[in-house]
Amino acid sequence: MKNNFMLTSESVTEGHPDKLCDIISDAIVDHFLEQDPYSRIIAECALSASIVFIAARFASQAAFSLSEIARKVIGRVGYQGADFNTRTSSVLTSIKELSLDQVYRFDERKLTSKQIEAIPAGNQVTTFGFACRQNAALMPLPIWLAHKLSRRMAEAAKEKILPYLCPEAKTDVGIEYRDRNPSRIHSITITASQKDAAKPELGKLRADIREAVVEHVFRDEPLRPDRLTEIFINPEGVFHLGGPSVHSGLTGRKTAIDTYGDYSRNSGAALSGKDPLRIDRVGAYAARYAAKNLVAAGLADECEVQLSYSISRSHPESVQVETFGTGKIPEEKMTSLLQKHFDFRLAAIVRDFRLRRLPAMNQGQFYQQLAVYGHVGRLDLDLPWEKTDKADLLKD
Repeated sequence: MKNNFMLTSESVTEGHPDKLCDIISDAIVDHFLEQDPYSRIIAECALSASIVFIAARFASQAAFSLSEIARKVIGRVGYQGADFNTRTSSVLTSIKELSLDQVYRFDERKLTSKQIEAIPAGNQVTTFGFACRQNAALMPLPIWLAHKLSRRMAEAAKEKILPYLCPEAKTDVGIEYRDRNPSRIHSITITASQKDAAKPELGKLRADIREAVVEHVFRDEPLRPDRLTEIFINPEGVFHLGGPSVHSGLTGRKTAIDTYGDYSRNSGAALSGKDPLRIDRVGAYAARYAAKNLVAAGLADECEVQLSYSISRSHPESVQVETFGTGKIPEEKMTSLLQKHFDFRLAAIVRDFRLRRLPAMNQGQFYQQLAVYGHVGRLDLDLPWEKTDKADLLKD
């Protein structure tokens, strides 16, 4: 385990083609679950200039138009160019309707523990959750700051603070650690796309972004760039248009951005585009919930929780805790506490987090909000797995 190191994390705005695919996929999940909370739906998206391809398998009573859902997302993100827009881009679909299997149309709120036990995970996966004392969200600082910069870039484009910006931008923050604590900001990199290749000229773009984005974001941050921090803005020059006009996108290709920015492990499985009965999605939320509560309870300064599931069982085959030398009690004791106070069975996670009901409770706009700027560590959303309501129980 290293104590002194430098780590960089990347974030992207919703205009990045991969993120646009994630948002479309989760908008489809929202649409199905809002109408029919017992829907089974897997939606994957790929896109390039002038074309969107959606593959979906579902069992649901919901009415839908995948083309309409995709076009609404594209319009909301802000693509209006000749190569990619809501009006002229083609939307191709491959749809497979499955039978309404009553086995999966259960009301998890009414199940007994024995009935929950009878519902297996259905997938084989190892998921990870992480938390640390690097900011109020208990997230690694590099990904936290990268997301803040990306959000501000999107805001600058949408609100015409910098009216020449296109929807796609990328950010990267490097942090130097001493004794596993953030020590200084090593570097900041921002790549912005612009509507006109000639305007503004590169010098103005860099000055504008430095003032409107970098200085704005770090104004209230306790750790700020110093005189040695390297700040790169469009280091390769003008990035014209960006988005699907320049490069293609695919659902599930940004799992590090979705989670912990490579500071901690993630399963590698796509989170977006899956209904709540997919353990490779919701198991990641449950693991984050457990890790965050252990840290909030003061039992560790850093904590990674690993949950390993097999297809045929409801309980995870393995629950493991790693505290990287920061634990206040033995890790084996923390594992026992998790197994005593947390229910990691699939149907219990769905029940406790209300995962089938959240789209209807949020006017059909829940899962797609997770598709950009992270599925974890979100202070802007009321996420059940971000609560620390079991911290006092773990202390006792």
